[in-house]
Amino acid sequence: MAVSTPITVTRPVDDGGTGFKLMQRRGSIVAAVLVAWLVLWLFLRGTATLPLAPAQLTGLHHSLNDLNDGIGENRNSSWIFLYFFNEIRLVIDQFVIFLQSLISQPGYGRPLPLIGWLGVVTLVGFVSYAVANLRVALLAAAGFFFLGLQGLWRESMDTLALTLAAVIISLLIGIPLGIWAGVSNRFNKIITPVLDFMQIMPSFVYLAPLTLIFLIGPASATIATLIYAAPPVIRLTAHGIRNAPHDTVEAAESMGSTKTQTLTKVLLPAAKRTIVLGVNQTIMAALAMVTIAALIDAPGLGKTVVKALQTLDVGTAFNAGLAIVIMAIVLDRVTTAAAQRGRRRPNRIALGIAAVATIFAIWLSYTYVWAAEFSSDLDIGSTIAQWAGDVTTWVQSNLSPVTNGIKDLFTSVLIDPLQALLADSPWWLVALVAVAISATIGSVRAAIIAAVCVALLVLSGLWQDSMTTLASTLVATVFTMIIGLVVGVWMGRSYHADRVIRPVLDAAQTMPAFVYLVPFLALFAASRFTAIAAAVVYAAPVATKIVADGIRGVSGTTVEAAVSSGSSTWQTITKVQLPMSVRALTLATNQGLIYVLSMVVVGGLVGAGALGYDVVAGFSQGELYGKGLAAGIAIVLLGVMLDRLTQAAANRMERGTR
Repeated sequence: MAVSTPITVTRPVDDGGTGFKLMQRRGSIVAAVLVAWLVLWLFLRGTATLPLAPAQLTGLHHSLNDLNDGIGENRNSSWIFLYFFNEIRLVIDQFVIFLQSLISQPGYGRPLPLIGWLGVVTLVGFVSYAVANLRVALLAAAGFFFLGLQGLWRESMDTLALTLAAVIISLLIGIPLGIWAGVSNRFNKIITPVLDFMQIMPSFVYLAPLTLIFLIGPASATIATLIYAAPPVIRLTAHGIRNAPHDTVEAAESMGSTKTQTLTKVLLPAAKRTIVLGVNQTIMAALAMVTIAALIDAPGLGKTVVKALQTLDVGTAFNAGLAIVIMAIVLDRVTTAAAQRGRRRPNRIALGIAAVATIFAIWLSYTYVWAAEFSSDLDIGSTIAQWAGDVTTWVQSNLSPVTNGIKDLFTSVLIDPLQALLADSPWWLVALVAVAISATIGSVRAAIIAAVCVALLVLSGLWQDSMTTLASTLVATVFTMIIGLVVGVWMGRSYHADRVIRPVLDAAQTMPAFVYLVPFLALFAASRFTAIAAAVVYAAPVATKIVADGIRGVSGTTVEAAVSSGSSTWQTITKVQLPMSVRALTLATNQGLIYVLSMVVVGGLVGAGALGYDVVAGFSQGELYGKGLAAGIAIVLLGVMLDRLTQAAANRMERGTR
């Protein structure tokens, strides 16, 4: 994560606040722009707002519908589909079906998968022991056994099969690309902007265009997942190779090693731990995407959650969400432990015994029904769902004055006024404000990008929905940064707090977006506030960690100088540590915005409306497909505009402190 540049003792304490002073000066200009906007809004509100009814379509939407229909009519006659796209879909479908036949679905003439629950649980434990340690192996086996107890074994294995398919393909593509980027400066410069762009796109965005080409189903879900999951392993593989010890590389080259020998004997071994971390991030991204891909008919736990959210069945959603969390924790712990193990290896005799036991368990699960199909007598999932439903009913019945009061207060005081300011202003006025703010706190380039994005949002025909989504994103980002600042400063100043809180934040980052919706749906029912609250909790961990790293990156000598000169704790934080962490603060805002936006659009499933709802409606109603595709494009435009603005602000702050 981003860490501010350490300040040496020879630098005066006051100079550390240069970037902060510049930020204050630009903040005054931004405040003046906002005041002028508010005054003009009072006179111009309701004019040139480009409204569009929920069922109304623009010419662009009709054109996209026609494109979808045309592709459908020519799918089996056009050479590019017959010999390229259809073949890709067929190969991936067959790969997914093969994995499902192994662990989740009947196949090869059998009424059950080739490997039953006992074989899978034992195999997961064995692999975890082989790549990590015994404690992680026991955790993994227990976690997968609990999936069966929840009554969600087949759904869990479908999710695992899709995740494995996407991860395997992602690694086959991503690791070679990462190696290439690690050894070639030219290719690294080409692929880095592409990876940056891919990682700012919310997961929703990948679904619509892929269904246009590959139809709905496992193939589209797998392709969307591998595209979404590939950037981390590419980036971290390249990073690991580029940060290999130069002395070791030079020594190998001076001894006559070829480029291939240097790569295989020096660079890759040196980058092994970083590459494994990339695999970890790819697996977690794939699991998150597979659950969201249920919107395009991907089988598994995600489909159970989506159906439950659409019917507001909190109990079922909670049970399936818990299964997703358990799978995420297991996969994260196994790969993280594998990266941290180093050169330690398990005892060969113990490993051999475990391998024999695993083979025997797989044979039992292949041969006997009791070891292949989880017994319904052990099912506690219905009890969990009933309990969660009862708790939800009790909360909504007994705490509704409190929860509704909180929801109504935030909606009337924050959400509605900001949404009115954005949605009821003339589109050209919002465009001028966006360009002015981008130029003030960012750069001319950021202002040009903002102008282009706003123009394309207007052309998308979804201006009102875009402004509604933007309002929710901004409100959620403000609260994300408040939490990030308070907790991040505490962690940055206290190693004890960091040791306690950071593992919680790490665990929170392993959970897919869907999981966050369930508890807030139980508390606040379906509403915009539900999506915003879930977005804050989803984005706060990453923002908090960046702020904490920034605070800790401030030179201890500088902090001691401030304290010795009589500064109080508050003065030290506000006059020294925060000003010197200004780049970390802007980067935390950047990441918070991107995470919030991705969650807000997912919130379309629980009443958030706007662009997220447009995307979901496009999947479920054929006549709205074009509008849903346009909504996906609009989400990308918002993401690009916000990302470029905050990145430019961060770069400008960094230049100001030099």
